[in-house]
Amino acid sequence: MSLSRGKSSAMLERLTASLARELAHDGGDPSSHRPWPLPRAPWVMAQTWEDLVFLHWPMDPDDLRARLPRGLSLDTYRGDAWVSITPFVVTGLRPRGIPAVPGLSSFAETNVRTYVTRDGKPGVWFFSLDASSRLAVTAARALYHLPYHHAEFTIERTPERIRYACQRRDRHAPAGGLAVEYGPVGPRAPATSGTLSWWLTERYCLYASRRGHLYRAEIHHVPWPLQDAEAHVSHNTLLDGLAPGFGQTVGIRRPVVQFAQRLSVIVWAPVRLGA
Repeated sequence: MSLSRGKSSAMLERLTASLARELAHDGGDPSSHRPWPLPRAPWVMAQTWEDLVFLHWPMDPDDLRARLPRGLSLDTYRGDAWVSITPFVVTGLRPRGIPAVPGLSSFAETNVRTYVTRDGKPGVWFFSLDASSRLAVTAARALYHLPYHHAEFTIERTPERIRYACQRRDRHAPAGGLAVEYGPVGPRAPATSGTLSWWLTERYCLYASRRGHLYRAEIHHVPWPLQDAEAHVSHNTLLDGLAPGFGQTVGIRRPVVQFAQRLSVIVWAPVRLGA
């Protein structure tokens, strides 16, 4: 089914207005919480992240530092490096000026990331990103130089909990999977500046590498509307490439858990960084 130009324009206006309302939080400057100004270039993509859970584990910095490309510094909090797994659902993915397309703009995704910095801009480095959309995997690998892989997902929702499982199906990548049940247990509130929760989540760029060159892509959103959460991880082999045997300790090494019901995000094109 195709949309008329008028309907497409109206849909785009509604989507843009919704995003603008979220970004203009508290009626103030929608970028005042950022650690550096918004890019001057126009953003190129918008999307919404839903039912997202952060599963954070402290790691030995030496285990991660050697896995980063030259030019990036591992970021630590009180001496600890951290790795996070973030299962969630992407909705409303769309390039700037184009409405979201039903059936193409929504998919499940799970990321494995750590925390890095370059030129005074703390951001995230992805060890892997798994998505149910083959189109999203192909586009993100080509345009953002990110290590996306195709995976199969099952998601079941109850009023209190979300059961989420993924299994990587990319024959060119190491096997990996996750099964977790999670849900919020506290009120929604932004993290307090300087706390571990704030350090782990309030980051406004991602880094990627391709053919020896580093890239930075800026993102923007309101402060994370976080909730304390509980999670039971019954299966996790997504970290085995970083810490062999980690998946065998899922009942022992309990993560720090945070939940966000919904967050709208805008993304800029990646910029190649100098040597």
